[in-house]
Amino acid sequence: MGCGASDGPRFRLNLEGREAQEVSLLQREAIGETLEAMFGTPDEPAVPEEVDLDLDLLRMAAGPVARYEDERGRPVRQRGLFRRHCAACHGIAGDGAGPLATAMDPYPRDFRNGVFKFTSTRAGAKPTRDDLERVLLRGIPWTGMPSFVARGREEIDALVEYVKYLSIRGETELYLIALVVDEDEYLPLRADAKEMVLEEGAQWAAESWALPEEYPDEYVVVPPPMPPTDTPEQLAKSIALGYDLYASKDAQCAKCHGLDGAGDGEESELYDDWNKPKVGVTPEQTRQLAGRYTLPVLRLRARDFREGVFLGGSRPEDLYWRIHVGIKGTPMPATGPAPGVLGALTEEEIWHVVNYVRSCGER
Repeated sequence: MGCGASDGPRFRLNLEGREAQEVSLLQREAIGETLEAMFGTPDEPAVPEEVDLDLDLLRMAAGPVARYEDERGRPVRQRGLFRRHCAACHGIAGDGAGPLATAMDPYPRDFRNGVFKFTSTRAGAKPTRDDLERVLLRGIPWTGMPSFVARGREEIDALVEYVKYLSIRGETELYLIALVVDEDEYLPLRADAKEMVLEEGAQWAAESWALPEEYPDEYVVVPPPMPPTDTPEQLAKSIALGYDLYASKDAQCAKCHGLDGAGDGEESELYDDWNKPKVGVTPEQTRQLAGRYTLPVLRLRARDFREGVFLGGSRPEDLYWRIHVGIKGTPMPATGPAPGVLGALTEEEIWHVVNYVRSCGER
């Protein structure tokens, strides 16, 4: 019937936003071969020595779905966890364009550019391992992202490690494409160019993941204690202060979320960083730009606080993080103080806004 041996899946080249003819076959081959030599394939991942990732955990998450048992038939090891639990939405390459992606709103996350929305880290910083675990364990309410709290500790560790792997590989790929296509690097890649890809691509991406773990005081925001709200009077005062701050010009919250927190602010044409490049000045330009991407344009909706459900979590500390550090890759900015920056709101003021936002859901 024409059946034959398969070499297994390959990572699809990230040409989002580019015309197909921009990249020659020779360039595609050079990029693919270089990346495969450094990071392997979806079935057999590899890691450069200079990149600190656990290869055993990666092998557990990668590859086709399989389960290994001992002589008594008890499961001792899983394989293919990412393909089993994640690829249908996030895609084999972690590009956020799996078979179910177009049924999701918002789209599944594209891991390849290293931007993650819900973190405890300051603007521009990668998430911590705890941030990724939090999303896996709790899921993202009102989206296609479920909770994996029923999975074992080792499986969660493997999936977190694999997401980091896809991100580091993806950022290296973007650097390599820019080097080969935009800077017209000679092909095949010279030895010194390969070294540059390793140092300025893979190592740089890996180091950016390590910084929040190595220097938490500089990169990670720890919510301070909330001002007293033990009595109804204290809580009412905090909510009133929070509304005044929320509606102020400095905070700019009402601009998107509306004066009553209904998500009906004057800024209604909102797009995240994954969709904004698809939008042109005219409908025709948008059609042409969007045609260069795998997924259609998807507009972002400001949260309606009255619903009481928040994608990044509904605990007070979750809301504190969203207001303090913002939501990366979206128009939601950081308003809290940072080293050398005062911020639009102080730490105490952020807690008052948190109490106001929570009161909207209670109404």
